[in-house]
Amino acid sequence: MDSRSDENHPPEPEGESAPADARPEVSAAQDGPTDESGRDATTEAEPGTSEGGEPERDAPPGETIESLSARVADLRSLADEYLDGWQRSRAEFANYKNRVKREEQEAQAVAAASVLARTLPLLDDLERALKDRPRQAEAATWADGIELIYRKWTAILESQGLEPIPAAGQKFDPTLHEALSHEESPDHKEGEVIEVIAQGYRIGDRVVRPALVRVAK
Repeated sequence: MDSRSDENHPPEPEGESAPADARPEVSAAQDGPTDESGRDATTEAEPGTSEGGEPERDAPPGETIESLSARVADLRSLADEYLDGWQRSRAEFANYKNRVKREEQEAQAVAAASVLARTLPLLDDLERALKDRPRQAEAATWADGIELIYRKWTAILESQGLEPIPAAGQKFDPTLHEALSHEESPDHKEGEVIEVIAQGYRIGDRVVRPALVRVAK
């Protein structure tokens, strides 16, 4: 070949791109729809997010409706157990308070009975003095003063809960009366109290001193 013909057609420079009409055309089907920001709307959602971009909220692994129902039942049973224990503790505390209050009242009654029992002989002396009061004018005045003292004293004792035990004409009761003698009496039935020698007293159901009596047989 003639070397001059090569000179008329110099070789193409290296690195030049092919003509534009030689590029492969991109199919319109490959270009997916885009959103307002220009991003491809067909792009797959990121892992862990929903289609709207919000994080997915899946149930904990292994949790089912049956297992959740069982857990709820267990918690309810535990709550009922705690409630029952609280109610029993509350009832026990109420019983404890009532018992302590009752014991305090009993202790007060015992203490009062012990103190008042020591004053009863004085009360007996006043009663005997009033029974044998003299009838003269001056002596009667003196006896009225003694009776006033007696009434004041009995009022103080009654204010402390002390009350006399019925005995005269009553059927003998060994829990309330103490028999000094058993005698024949046409005017009384068998076991009936003929006479009270010393008045008995009690505070509530507690006997401070039983009545000393004579009983018919």
